[in-house]
Amino acid sequence: MQRMWIHEQPDWPRLRWNDEALAALLANVRHRQGRLIGRMEALGFDLQREAVLGTLVEDVVKSSDIEGEKLDVGEVRSSVARRLGMDAGGIGQADRDVEGVVEMMLDATRRYDEPLTAERLFDWQASLFPTGRSGMKRIRVGAWRDSDSDPMQVVSGPAGRERVHFEAPPAARLGMEMGAFLEWFEARTEIDPVLKAGLAHLWFVTVHPFEDGNGRIARAVADMALARSERSPQRFYSMSSQIRAERNAYYEVLERTQRGSTDVSEWMGWFLGCLGRSIENSAAALGGVLAKARFWERAAGLSLNDRQRLVLNRLLDGFEGKLTTSKWAKLAKCSQDTALRDIAFLVDRGVLVRNPGGGRSTSYRLATDS
Repeated sequence: MQRMWIHEQPDWPRLRWNDEALAALLANVRHRQGRLIGRMEALGFDLQREAVLGTLVEDVVKSSDIEGEKLDVGEVRSSVARRLGMDAGGIGQADRDVEGVVEMMLDATRRYDEPLTAERLFDWQASLFPTGRSGMKRIRVGAWRDSDSDPMQVVSGPAGRERVHFEAPPAARLGMEMGAFLEWFEARTEIDPVLKAGLAHLWFVTVHPFEDGNGRIARAVADMALARSERSPQRFYSMSSQIRAERNAYYEVLERTQRGSTDVSEWMGWFLGCLGRSIENSAAALGGVLAKARFWERAAGLSLNDRQRLVLNRLLDGFEGKLTTSKWAKLAKCSQDTALRDIAFLVDRGVLVRNPGGGRSTSYRLATDS
């Protein structure tokens, strides 16, 4: 006999966990949060904004990547920068899909203190699918899924030998299920807000209220709860980035939890551990922000055009591959001759260095790179 899904348990959704077992993990995460916020507050306003920009870009890109959707980092950066009132680097309007994901993430984190409602969730999901389609398939957008989607299952494997990893509650229960979730999310409780973020993530993705987009929305809900835990819209670490790095473990612990009882201690322990590692790994991103700031301080006396600033920012953000004149021309949307003049100017002033080799394979790197 197959074990019941967690939402079929008689005490669902009264989720419980072992406070004593989680106490040390929670204390560690809270300590890391405080240290990180303290370090960021010591930076100037511009560096804080740069750090927030990098974090939000990482969050948007990695949350989509978890679901197998690859977003253009430059477009995401441009979209986030414009909404933060920062220089977008000369990139034009981003794709509608990119704009939608960015809108949802910024709404969740910048307006963290506003109530989470069904209508707000409908808007988030609609922003993820501006054409009303997921790939080639038309889906129900801006509303809970209906009975046409039953059974809503997460499956893998070839046709005829599929493995069901999870089956969500039937659509007929969604009004009641989401009503209970939203009431709990907005209620004042004695649960630590960080624990509430982990519970909200699990609860939302278990109910799976939408036909598509549930994973990304669940992570946005968790980010909203984490912003509430810090009482700040400033994001200096990306939980989605860490989940992406630990994606297999993420899905495995979710599946075990959703096949088990309403004791969710294992999930909560994993969530807190992942969050702690996310905060710790943000130190590398902070180092990148400081290095970038130092670079622009050194370049302050140069008369750089918009194309040069755009491409240099891409290099500083971790450009993949080698920079050639053709890649410069593509990034800056200019001719090869213009790209060559832009590069020559930077080489003459010691900003860029030619890599070994020549001819068509000539490439360049930042002079500060090893």
